[in-house]
Amino acid sequence: MAAWGLPTGLETWRELVAAYGQSQRHYHTGAHVDACLRHLDACAGKLDSPREVELALWFHDAVYDPRSLRNERRSADWARDFLVRHGASPEAVERVVGLVMATCHEAPARTKDESFLVDIDLSILAADPVAYERFEQAIRKEYRHVPWPLYRTGRARLLRQFLARPRIYRNEPFVQWEGRARDNLARAVERLETGE
Repeated sequence: MAAWGLPTGLETWRELVAAYGQSQRHYHTGAHVDACLRHLDACAGKLDSPREVELALWFHDAVYDPRSLRNERRSADWARDFLVRHGASPEAVERVVGLVMATCHEAPARTKDESFLVDIDLSILAADPVAYERFEQAIRKEYRHVPWPLYRTGRARLLRQFLARPRIYRNEPFVQWEGRARDNLARAVERLETGE
């Protein structure tokens, strides 16, 4: 908040910590935000607006209901309300909203900062195989309300969409991890399709 010239926002911080600690979360937790912020530290000097990327990372999964298709929109709205309430410029507010919405992963990043944020958010795909398997298990727990046959089909489809991209990562150091991410995704798809 000091980088924004704004008050500490302690009440909002407490609300975010509570949100990331909700019982339905197994991967989209404070540990995910912490990992994202650590990756941000390694590439902040390459960003146009590091303070906006950092704030977007704090908010990008703030609302997380596995049954909803509006999580990113509601998270972006929360970030918008927070910044407007504290008098941030309209341009900065819209950039943060755009950054949060980039984590839908439905369209290519439009800006350098969006591409870094997306790389950061997807960094788990390139984890070591054991950590990646824990990630898949945590995602399954978040979607335990979905019957296994439907989950297998939907999850495999999503992972194949990532594999179909020409590149998963666009920036250093993430591009160095492309092969590991593709290996993890391919193994996960095979397990899902064989019903393991």
